[in-house]
Amino acid sequence: MKKERKVQEFNNIKEIVYNSAKKYANNIAFIIKHQEGKNKKYENITYKKFLEQINALGTKLFSMGLKNKRIAVLGRNRYEWALAHLTNLLGGIISIPLDKDLQVDELENSLIRSKADAIFFDEKYIEKIEEIKKRNNTNIEEYISMSKLENYNDIQTLIEEGSKLLEQGNEEYTSTQIKEEEMNILLFTSGTTSKSKAVMLSQKNIATNVCAMQKVEGIYETDSNLAFLPFHHIFGSTALIVMIACGVRTSFPDGLRYVAQNLKEYEVSVFVGVPLLIEAIYNKVLKEIEKQGKTKLIKTATKISNILLKLHIDIRRKIFKQIIDNLGGKMRFIISGGAPLDPQVEKGLIDFGIQMAQGYGLTETAPVISAENDFKTKLGSIGVPLDNVTVEIVNKDANGIGELRVKGPNVMLGYYENEEETKNVLKDGWFYTGDLGYIDKDGFIFITGRQKNMIVLKNGKKVFPEEIETLVNRIDLVEECMVFGMPDEEDKNDVKLSIKVVYNKDEVKEKHGDISEEEIKNIIWDRIKNEVNSTVPRYKHIMNMILTDKELIKTTTKKVKRNEEMKLILNS
Repeated sequence: MKKERKVQEFNNIKEIVYNSAKKYANNIAFIIKHQEGKNKKYENITYKKFLEQINALGTKLFSMGLKNKRIAVLGRNRYEWALAHLTNLLGGIISIPLDKDLQVDELENSLIRSKADAIFFDEKYIEKIEEIKKRNNTNIEEYISMSKLENYNDIQTLIEEGSKLLEQGNEEYTSTQIKEEEMNILLFTSGTTSKSKAVMLSQKNIATNVCAMQKVEGIYETDSNLAFLPFHHIFGSTALIVMIACGVRTSFPDGLRYVAQNLKEYEVSVFVGVPLLIEAIYNKVLKEIEKQGKTKLIKTATKISNILLKLHIDIRRKIFKQIIDNLGGKMRFIISGGAPLDPQVEKGLIDFGIQMAQGYGLTETAPVISAENDFKTKLGSIGVPLDNVTVEIVNKDANGIGELRVKGPNVMLGYYENEEETKNVLKDGWFYTGDLGYIDKDGFIFITGRQKNMIVLKNGKKVFPEEIETLVNRIDLVEECMVFGMPDEEDKNDVKLSIKVVYNKDEVKEKHGDISEEEIKNIIWDRIKNEVNSTVPRYKHIMNMILTDKELIKTTTKKVKRNEEMKLILNS
């Protein structure tokens, strides 16, 4: 078996950025696209220039009285977001990444709760900023735009002014010593802000997690990455720092509709995403194969290439070149996290010659706990723990399924100003995840579901809705679904396993033409009975179904708000 890579160990993010600026000085760190109408030009930011801009911006922030303060960052994934966040961190300023999709009230609430002193903001959200300014309920003293904007300070101007201060010998920012074990990042978990928890993370939490990932995941300075995961999410912002640590070139997407175009445009070789997006990309590839009438041919080619692979002959990327070309032509490695990935999708992409790794973690663990990697993979699993993380399964049932608890340098400091909730999840150095699963004989971890989502039937049997949802989501007419326990009218002490299905209008029309919703319901119900119920034990059979064309209620990180959906179902 191959051994883990030797990587330089770092205890803070400042060390990581300085190391990359030296090691990969002239490599392109970021590509910025400037588009005016149909004309577009690309600006390359080297690692050396990136650090120079961080130091200039930070020096100016200190001169504005923002040393030891708290600065929020609000915006789309773009170069200026990365610059703002890293500038905060390299100066020991507490960085508060905020969800750009929050409503004004929630955004204001986050700024108040986090005690933010300033905010970097994307000009696209100027209306929200103007409203918050007008209300005057926060402590915000400085509003800094990510692009030039009338009546506001902007990042570019502050960099220019900071550069002059550096030339004059101002070293206050650059000489900052990082207190790596103190809170330096304050991140709100997904959910409505009034209910969300603010997670306190240190630079050591992130830096040790980045180093542990570098040891096992093959990411190289020759790689090109498309930063699709929102940076305000811990998975997105830590992935950004992993790319910086590895000397990778990072570009930014133009939006969901343009992902395929961007993969080609930036010759993307490494992609980090959530299952929703990865499954959509995979299904689009399958649809194209079906459209061209090549389904049978691809199945045969897959069988042949897999036989050859057992003989250590790998021809996958040659025979599936057309499919790889549809993914931009250079795609070699996809990392999935944030929710369970359908094993069929993972295997399908591997069969085409793309390396896959499924990982698992939480905001509270900065974020990665375990992952498949270059050395250890098993379909359906979330891999093995990172080398500096310990995972145990506690309170196991008869099947060995219990709650995952975690210990390591990546575990958060606690929830901000919420001692009670912190005590609920942090006990004797262990973080209790609330996720249920088991570890197999080879050390691979399998997640079965969230503890709070588990459905317990009258006979004591336990059903994990996520498992059934994965099966139902494979039905091409299904856009998304949610499995739940509906109180049984005949036996109030029991529940009937039920499902709410959102159907895919385009798929229905393409396969069945203009048919009524009742007909759609009958078709999907028949398929659930034949393709799902027939493959699982009787106690896991879905007994009834609600059909809709309306999207399920979700958090801004695209997780279904089950409680909100249940209220809708019970009140309808």
